[in-house]
Amino acid sequence: MNLLNSINWQGFTWVLVILGVLCIIFTILILVVNKFCAVEENPKIAEVTENLSGANCGGCGYAGCADFAKALVEGRANINDCAATAKDSKVMIATILGVEVKDAEPMMAVVKCVGNNDNTTKKFDYIGIETCEALNAMQGGDKLCSYGCLGKGSCEKVCKFNAMGLENGLAKNNFHNCTACSTCVRTCPKHIIELIPRSAKVYIGCSSKCKGKEVMSACKNGCIACGICAKSCPSDAITMVDNLPVIDYNKCTKCGLCADKCPRKCIIKL
Repeated sequence: MNLLNSINWQGFTWVLVILGVLCIIFTILILVVNKFCAVEENPKIAEVTENLSGANCGGCGYAGCADFAKALVEGRANINDCAATAKDSKVMIATILGVEVKDAEPMMAVVKCVGNNDNTTKKFDYIGIETCEALNAMQGGDKLCSYGCLGKGSCEKVCKFNAMGLENGLAKNNFHNCTACSTCVRTCPKHIIELIPRSAKVYIGCSSKCKGKEVMSACKNGCIACGICAKSCPSDAITMVDNLPVIDYNKCTKCGLCADKCPRKCIIKL
């Protein structure tokens, strides 16, 4: 009671009144500023957003479809940067923007590794957080091959199209569902997921740049840089770079001879 009696209630009331008046004034100022200084959004952004896939996968390099739509309207992006949007929708977006949509080569993601649990050598038994990023932080992973798939499914977790899965400790792509959004490509800490043309009939299922002897001690199917594929290719579509064959899909005739000749069976036929 003594404390309450010591309060200057008249002064306290005036403080409340002043605060209330200030709140009203600042509210009015905010409303006035919003009205006269608001930046009107281009109506085309909403139209373009409606015609995008709505996956918000981030494959285009933007935070989501709305952000990508704004970039398209402002001329900072290309329609073909979105792999998840259907062709007819892209044509509609091109009409809205008044631009021409050019056909782009359909792509798909492949995991350039054949090192499953049965054919790779392990350095240690891992017990910890079940993500590729966490395992990679532990001495680069539990596999002796420093380029091998970590097999914890981080790519599967981020894929919004059910296009990635795990099989015996190895990431696998469901090519029918893949939209080539590149989310898995950016997520993989080993950087062994790559986009190739959907029309391709073969791809290199290894990413190791080590010499043959090192590869043989780490993986039963890894590329040993023998170069037989490059020598056998009738169209000179394969060259050896850093102990790995590289396919020029513009030259490849899809004969599949390289896969047939590979002694390690690390060139995968599609």
